[in-house]
Amino acid sequence: MAGLHSPTVRAGRHLLPLARDGYRGRVRDPNLSRALAGRLSPQRRAADLRRLRAERFDVLVIGGGVTGAGAALDAASRGLKVALVEARDHAAGTSSRSSKLIHGGLRYLEQLEFGLVHEALTERGLLATRLAPHLVRPVPILVPLPGEPGARGLPARAWRRAYYGLGVAAYDAFAGLLGGDRGMPLHRHLSREGARRLFPSLRADALAGAIRYHDGQVDDARLVVTLARTAASLGATVVTSARAVGLIRQAREVTGVRVRDLEAPNGAGAEFEVRARTVIAATGVWSDDLSRMLDDVGVRPGIRVRASKGVHLVVPRSAITGETGLILRTPTSVLFVIPWGGHWIIGTTDTDWRLDRSHPAASARDIAYLLDQVNTVLERPLTTADIEGVYAGLRPLLAGEADSTSKLSREHAVFEPMLGLLVVAGGKYTTYRVMAADVVDQAARRLGGVRRSRTADLPLLGADGYAAMWRDRADLARRHGMPVGVLEHLLERYGTLTLELLALIDADPLLGSPLAGAPEYLAAEVTYAARAEGALHLEDVLTRRTRISFETTHRGLESAEHTAELMGAVLGWDAATRAREVDHYRARVAAERQSQTMPDDATADAARLGAPDVRGFAADRGTDGDPAELPSAR
Repeated sequence: MAGLHSPTVRAGRHLLPLARDGYRGRVRDPNLSRALAGRLSPQRRAADLRRLRAERFDVLVIGGGVTGAGAALDAASRGLKVALVEARDHAAGTSSRSSKLIHGGLRYLEQLEFGLVHEALTERGLLATRLAPHLVRPVPILVPLPGEPGARGLPARAWRRAYYGLGVAAYDAFAGLLGGDRGMPLHRHLSREGARRLFPSLRADALAGAIRYHDGQVDDARLVVTLARTAASLGATVVTSARAVGLIRQAREVTGVRVRDLEAPNGAGAEFEVRARTVIAATGVWSDDLSRMLDDVGVRPGIRVRASKGVHLVVPRSAITGETGLILRTPTSVLFVIPWGGHWIIGTTDTDWRLDRSHPAASARDIAYLLDQVNTVLERPLTTADIEGVYAGLRPLLAGEADSTSKLSREHAVFEPMLGLLVVAGGKYTTYRVMAADVVDQAARRLGGVRRSRTADLPLLGADGYAAMWRDRADLARRHGMPVGVLEHLLERYGTLTLELLALIDADPLLGSPLAGAPEYLAAEVTYAARAEGALHLEDVLTRRTRISFETTHRGLESAEHTAELMGAVLGWDAATRAREVDHYRARVAAERQSQTMPDDATADAARLGAPDVRGFAADRGTDGDPAELPSAR
């Protein structure tokens, strides 16, 4: 097979030109593959920056999280001229810090939000079967049924089984009991013995039985990068490290955005205007910051977004013996214990957060709470010594009258505080596509003559041909002299784009070696992240293109220098730049570790802010210049 430096690489019966980026004007070159046209290379970023300065767009999206990337894809798929700007990296905020589930939300059934559950389960089926089967796959989850000893406990146990069973049956019903678009098996009732066979670490006295159901699992950050690349493959301009710093207005109409290129050397010519007929703000927990931009014309957005902090722990698979996940009821919300490769993810908390939004910090109190909750059902209690990694994220919830963030609605809203400016807020990760379609529908009414959304039938990059490639994976692995397990790892992260990584390895066999400090990842994945996935900094690769920052006890420190060497070869880093990137990453890890020893949110936040941002600003502290800047949704 030819390498990526060669003119072509064979994929099935198609020849894919690889000598240049597949990019020509408003839409991709029809002679090039979608994968090539969606390559977010350094050269593509430079070209897209020129487009931002020179052209007028139908839709400009602010925010590179799942909703922003979804909106850019939806608009581009309708034939609109689209641009997306993101202050940091794809999914650098909320969209990379979830429970890694594509789900309807069992607890929303108790809150009688039937419409939300049905909508989310419909989207789950689309993602798992049609849009992204390489990224979304079933994960079995147990609902333990609490046990009470003696005959007196029989009525209570029977009632609980009926109650929980009805809820899970309703969950299956909302997903559609029949048809091939469910993407998940049906639920099943288990005895105590059956539950403990599947999950031996469960305490025998902690359950009377269980119900097993399935939801979808996803690497959230990889899905966002794939959305952005798919939008780019349809001609969208996609630029990260491009911070929206102000709105451009004519009278009372928004006509564009002032943008600052955070990668511009010495800040020279960094700030410029981007013109657009419609601006969409998909800024998540930063949505309220729009009010600062609109105050001078007496406009208020009208809807508030409240940030709820969710903390997750990562422990090795050996710490808990089980073949399925768990969902547990807690005093304030629910707790998931989810298998994640060679690890378990345990989360989440659900608490109000009013401090730094770019780098929410987990405190010692958060960690103790999660350990206390999960240890109520485990035979061998977990301790802090078991923890490999910790991450914290913020959910954007529409503010309401509820005292607890866990009771706030996950419904989304689209509103137009000013002519030409649309804001989409609230919602949940699973329903990103619906949110994107809703906000682009409103933009389409303003623009006129725009077709309806077609993203329900548009596979993301890597999805086309995935089932056949997975079926033939043993043969493909044999042809490339690679263990089947390694190829499966690539297929579950890149889908059919795996051919591009195999071409890299064919051209340079050293790229087929494991990454230092993280043997489950290949060196080729780092090179590919910089060459095709828009990674600009070390943390982009170690925390989002891979999940090394929370999957290893060293938090990526042992991988940093090797990763910097590989990225630097693509991005042209000299020795000083490589050293600066490594130093920034080390400071970040040190600050996160310190924050996790602090007793409360305030002290944890102060500790986390001790590390400077690699992109050179402190977004939510007003220390980087213009106090009216709008932090994009990360």
